[in-house]
Amino acid sequence: MPVSDQLIDQLLANYKFPEDLLGEQGILKQLAKKLAERALEAEMEQYLGYAKHDAVGKNTGNSRNGKSRKSVRTIHGDIELETPRDRNA
Repeated sequence: MPVSDQLIDQLLANYKFPEDLLGEQGILKQLAKKLAERALEAEMEQYLGYAKHDAVGKNTGNSRNGKSRKSVRTIHGDIELETPRDRNA
């Protein structure tokens, strides 16, 4: 899915300094964190076979079991991710 110019404009609306884009709390680092966490959640949903809070998953023998924190090194620096856990992992 292509990223629209409108979305980029929204993300950069408050961009004033290079640190706003590349700094410790910059947009790139925040995007990398959010994208990675979303991908991990989607992977967990695919693995378990049901969406979060879906009644289908009740009494299946395996379910979500909170999250754990992991530090991941990227080209933008270290990012703290909250990774989903399941009971049988």
